Amino acid sequence: MDSEFFRQRAVLARGLAENADPFTKKRLLDLAERYDARAGGPGPSRASRGIGQPTPLASGPYRPRSARRHEEVKA
Repeated sequence: MDSEFFRQRAVLARGLAENADPFTKKRLLDLAERYDARAGGPGPSRASRGIGQPTPLASGPYRPRSARRHEEVKA
């Protein structure tokens, strides 16, 4: 099997991971990494695979914009 085969399998595994539950997604992404390693070249980095995933919100109480504007006016 050549490196192109393993690269294609890695792409397929990542595509399946997009619609999978969290447990299966992790396993599919791990599988894709192994395929990339067997292909002999670096695949997409972990950072680039994370694109499109929601960013965690900062901790702290939620304040609507209208409340923040009123605080600025009072100051």
